[in-house]
Amino acid sequence: MKTNYMDITPLAYDIKDLARICGRGKSVIWEEIGAGRLKARKAGGKTIVLHVDAVAWLEALPLWEPEKLAA
Repeated sequence: MKTNYMDITPLAYDIKDLARICGRGKSVIWEEIGAGRLKARKAGGKTIVLHVDAVAWLEALPLWEPEKLAA
C-alpha cells in the first residue's frame, strides 16, 4: 500500500505555513517567537518551527473560559 504524502504530519513548518494552519497571522507567529513562547530554529536562511514545538505552544495557550452570566 502506497502512503500518500498528504497523510504524513510534517516534521517542521516555515512561518507562512504555520500561520496558515494555526489560523494566525505571520506577525503573531513572529511576536511569539520573539517573546520566547514559541521555539524556532534556523535551517540555512529559513526560520522553521518543529511540529512538536508548534503543538507545545498551542497547548500552552490559556484555556478559554466562558464568562458567567449575571443572574
